[in-house]
Amino acid sequence: MAAITMKASFPLLMLLGIALLACVSSRPDQENPFIFESNRFQTLFENENGHIRVLQKFDQRSKIFENLQNYRLLEYKSKPHTIFLPQQTDADFILVVLSGRAILTVLKPDDRNSFNLERGDTIKLPAGTVAYLVNRDDDEDLRVIDLAIPINRPGQLQSFLFSANQNQPSILSGFSKNILQASFNTDYEEIEKVLLEGHAKEAQQRRSLRDKRQQSQEEDVIAKLSRRQIEELSKNAKSSSKKSVSSEFEPFNLRSRNPIYSNKFGKFFEVTPEKNPQLQNLDILVNSVEIKEGSLLLPHYNSRAIVIVTVNEGNGDFELVGLRNEKQQGQRKEDDEEEEEEINKQVINYKAKLSQGDVFIIPAGHPVAIRASSNLNLLGFGINAENNQRNFLAGEEDNVISQIHPPVKDLAFPGSAQEVDRLLGNQKQSYFANAQPQQRERGSHETRDRLSSILDAF
Repeated sequence: MAAITMKASFPLLMLLGIALLACVSSRPDQENPFIFESNRFQTLFENENGHIRVLQKFDQRSKIFENLQNYRLLEYKSKPHTIFLPQQTDADFILVVLSGRAILTVLKPDDRNSFNLERGDTIKLPAGTVAYLVNRDDDEDLRVIDLAIPINRPGQLQSFLFSANQNQPSILSGFSKNILQASFNTDYEEIEKVLLEGHAKEAQQRRSLRDKRQQSQEEDVIAKLSRRQIEELSKNAKSSSKKSVSSEFEPFNLRSRNPIYSNKFGKFFEVTPEKNPQLQNLDILVNSVEIKEGSLLLPHYNSRAIVIVTVNEGNGDFELVGLRNEKQQGQRKEDDEEEEEEINKQVINYKAKLSQGDVFIIPAGHPVAIRASSNLNLLGFGINAENNQRNFLAGEEDNVISQIHPPVKDLAFPGSAQEVDRLLGNQKQSYFANAQPQQRERGSHETRDRLSSILDAF
């Protein structure tokens, strides 16, 4: 395929997501490295009360995600009146409630705090924090998503349980008898009965009474609670702040402030490191996007942030503009420099259908547009978020193309500056719009034809 020849240099064209239609091709889902369908989650624990799943490593999918090798995405789901038992992990977590109602208890050496969490509530749990999570609802399943940043080994996290079960002993069982007896000032037999083997034996007996269809899975990571136990755990539990997102230790809600973008087609909520000290040290932003059925999040790109997006509810599709060398999963052999440079100049339209549980990645600088075929709710974690700027390529407001000087427009685009401005002015909405193009007057056909190359990559 020949290199693109236009009045502007290719870097400018790529920045704006612009390419001639003849040099743009599409890639189906199976060749799209930016989409992680829900079946790419691996089950860590599962029983009749719920499960814990982890998404495959980002850099295993493609080498273009090397900067994400130390980030992992985990999904927690539990039935009503259940608890994820106490554990601590060698990773920082950003926890977000996708649906349901929870009680999160966070332990400190000299204190404990419990919080009532609902949809949109978000909190950072530093590495090594001992915590347990309860589904306090009577009817609805609890769904939680965690972004984990491991401390010891890139991309690998290890959890230590305080309870003992058949498949994994208590964290305390790793110590010798002498250390345990001296530490608790108690005979080892009593320690074993109360904290270690006794619990494991009871778990094994309970397991033997149940169907052994899941022999390799955990039974005691997620346990059942009585209503009385939940009432006891909910005493003194605080609710997340609905007015502020600036708390250093307590949960905040993504919808606690007005959306940064909003109209009748959608809403975009976001909390950035500049606004929240919990996110500042990790340099991460968190956002929640609601797109109405039949609506479109207009084409845009992030200047710095790499955004990991989870489909919480609904269906739709996305289109992302990238380069041809990104279509492979990092396994293509190196070509000579001339051929490599030529391939890099070929703009590709990556597209994929979206459904609940899917994850997709938006690299920095890559234009993207998202369309909803039903009411669509997305949750995003942005890496390298500080000073990130979101630049829209269409829409009435915050449109970076409209800021180009007229003489430069004359040089950069096939149409004149006046024709470019007229085309940009056709869209009266900003950020979100109707996904179906409106009917055009006959007199505008000539302008449309001359400017058809603009954003043809979408």
